[in-house]
Amino acid sequence: MRVRVLLFAQYREFAGTSALEVDLPDGATAGALVAVLRGRGGGLERIPATTAVAVNLEYASSETPLRDGDEVALIPPVAGG
Repeated sequence: MRVRVLLFAQYREFAGTSALEVDLPDGATAGALVAVLRGRGGGLERIPATTAVAVNLEYASSETPLRDGDEVALIPPVAGG
């Protein structure tokens, strides 16, 4: 299956792009997607293993199963005041 990954703020800087297409085996979870991205290197290994994700515009856990065509946003920590 193929999912679209959206990257924001520092994650976009790590990857050098704001979006990626990623092929995953059927039944992969959001957590597996993060592991695959981290394994690619090239700055992506700097994404924390436990990062906030949203699948199709809804916050999701790392155990959330993905489907072909899903849009997954990786959400970096935010600081402010």
